[in-house]
Amino acid sequence: MHAQLALLGGEPIRRKAYPVHATTGEEEKRAVLAVLERAILSEFEGTNNQYFLGGEQVKALEEEWAEKFGVRYAVSFNSATSALFAAVGACEVGPGDEVLITPFTMSATATAILAFNGIPVFSDVELDHYNLDPALLEEKITARTRAIFVTHIFGHPAAMGPIMELAKKHGLRVIEDAAQSPGALYRGKLSGTIGDIGVYSLNCNKVIQCGEGGIAVTDNDDLAQRLRLIRNHGEAVIAAGMPVRSLVNIIGGNYRMTEIEAAIAREQLRKLDDLTHKRLELVSFLSEKLQGIRGVELPGVRDDSTHVYYRYALKIDREVIPIRVPLLVKALNAEGLDFYVSYMKPLYLQPLYQQQTGYGDKGCPFSCPFYRGKVNYERGICPRAEDLENMVISTEIVRPPQTFADMEEIARGLLKVLAAQDDLQKYATAEGT
Repeated sequence: MHAQLALLGGEPIRRKAYPVHATTGEEEKRAVLAVLERAILSEFEGTNNQYFLGGEQVKALEEEWAEKFGVRYAVSFNSATSALFAAVGACEVGPGDEVLITPFTMSATATAILAFNGIPVFSDVELDHYNLDPALLEEKITARTRAIFVTHIFGHPAAMGPIMELAKKHGLRVIEDAAQSPGALYRGKLSGTIGDIGVYSLNCNKVIQCGEGGIAVTDNDDLAQRLRLIRNHGEAVIAAGMPVRSLVNIIGGNYRMTEIEAAIAREQLRKLDDLTHKRLELVSFLSEKLQGIRGVELPGVRDDSTHVYYRYALKIDREVIPIRVPLLVKALNAEGLDFYVSYMKPLYLQPLYQQQTGYGDKGCPFSCPFYRGKVNYERGICPRAEDLENMVISTEIVRPPQTFADMEEIARGLLKVLAAQDDLQKYATAEGT
């Protein structure tokens, strides 16, 4: 006799909310107070002088980040979204250009392409790690392809080796969205440092954070300069005499990080390794508890990579566990456990792409006269990504300040729900779901 599910009136596994993912402490408080006492909250100026690159906290953060990640340049932004936009612009994507991208990613990755009148071309993912499948990319390349946009989803690196080989073969730029994977390794190199530009997030929900913020890294002199120009009203700076190789996409904005955010981010950077280690301890404990559950596939890790588990994703074998994933998640949520359905629908199924409406009411950039192709956003173009919505559940609760006891609850809750599949099937029938 199994326990009655909370969804059906039974006692939940957990009654209290999970504590806030608080990574800040006294160090960050002191850093912020020091900035406030100095009374200079930003030192950026949009002109060709010593303050074009920001104040002391911003410059120190960029130097420390570059050293930590083993790159020549780190450029800070007020968000990772801004950094993604700047990365696409720096790579000179423009009207008529196509950029290969995964459909299994956050919306800003693709809208960064649209912002420069480029066309996102979606390519399917691997079912083991949910990243771009390199074997499927080459068939998507045309004479219009400018770049490949890679996302290291959930904290596991994409297969960068064959992706970089393909990019070199066709003369393409590679941008890495490493928002979810700071500290993850691919063949000994940190995610975000392998392509032409890598972008990290310092959003409040990420591995380390400063509220809102982003960092772009590169080893390329020209790309670093272009990132800085797009960040800080580039057109005005060039007018003031700053040299630049090309004016393409140098219409800039205010994407600048404040001194307070930078001060917090510096302290957070020092905590990255410790926070990652604590995540891995929790994941190891949870995976041991879930090992061997029939029909549940634990997160896979390639032999050449490390995983930092921004999200802990479980793949459900529908032949073994026929419960629809949304109902499974609903039952877990009723037990007090924070689980989510997959990640999101493939981006191309969103109305923006289905209706091909970007700017104004003329269909730009899809109908741009400089675009000579015809992009396909029909259902079925990336069948694996579409299947993931019915296969994958995930949780973010594998992070401090959660404990081994919290992981124990997750395991007990999942086992409880799976033991009551017949009850869930009856519930679904009664509810018409």
